[in-house]
Amino acid sequence: MEERYNPFTGQRVVTGLADPVPAAAALGLEPPRFCEQCGRRMIVQVSPDGWWARCSRHGVIDSTSLEHR
Repeated sequence: MEERYNPFTGQRVVTGLADPVPAAAALGLEPPRFCEQCGRRMIVQVSPDGWWARCSRHGVIDSTSLEHR
């Protein structure tokens, strides 16, 4: 099982423990600030029509790619 990290806090996700999501993030108003795969802080750019975030190891994600999940 690979480790996962909270994209809003950067803390490791532990099965069975609460993993709170900030209210703004739950409403879709806040982009992720940390990589879910490694927990590193990402470079984030927000624009009126969306956002993108880049991890130095895992590449770029953007708001349009998450809409298709």
